[in-house]
Amino acid sequence: MSSRILAVIPARGGSKGLPGKNIRPLAGVPLIGHAIACGNALPLVARTVITTDDAEIAETARALGGDVPFLRPAELARDDTPSAPVIQHALAEVERQEGARYDGVLLLEPTSPARDPQRIADAIALFDSRPDLDGVVAVSAPWFNPLWVGVEAADDGTMKRFFPEAAGVTRRQDNPRRYLRINGSFYLWRAEFVRGLKSNWLDEGTFAPFEIPESEAFSIDDEDEFRLIEALAAGGFVQLPASPSATPPPSS
Repeated sequence: MSSRILAVIPARGGSKGLPGKNIRPLAGVPLIGHAIACGNALPLVARTVITTDDAEIAETARALGGDVPFLRPAELARDDTPSAPVIQHALAEVERQEGARYDGVLLLEPTSPARDPQRIADAIALFDSRPDLDGVVAVSAPWFNPLWVGVEAADDGTMKRFFPEAAGVTRRQDNPRRYLRINGSFYLWRAEFVRGLKSNWLDEGTFAPFEIPESEAFSIDDEDEFRLIEALAAGGFVQLPASPSATPPPSS
């Protein structure tokens, strides 16, 4: 039986790293529009909502077909507000309005626009097949091996290996371990886990990694990153969910 999933798109109005980023056009569509398009392209997601404190973001999201059923309280939109209470508030508010409970929560941050909805559909299938898990989270293999190149600066101005176990390895190909990174593309959690989340999700549950290509794992935090994905999208190297050629995944 398929889980009843709520997709949540968080879009605070007061970004410091890249002001106005959530409604800044990317490939002709406000950034938040790519997250909305992704959520709306997923037949296995019962509802996709935007949680924002900002009236302009709310208006832009609605114009793009987004569902903004409430405005986020100001105390949940400060610079130092962690993610957990924001997601919990969105889930609780939607469930209160609907009078019904959800089984899962899918977090789609606007700053990771290069998602493939089909991969998320596959992740939902994994989620449904593994009731022992608290969630399924997007990961990717970085274009470098941290075991091979990872160093830290010492107090005396020199550097030393971050991973002592790499000592003596002279060729990159001889590194035995393969590292993955949490890339922020999507997070899919049990709703019950979200309701009880205290601080850091990774420290509080059991999760399966769902690997996506590193080429789809962009996260925009500053001007340089925005311009990079803008150039890649213009050159056809990155597919965005709200682009004219994007197609939704099958419902099965």
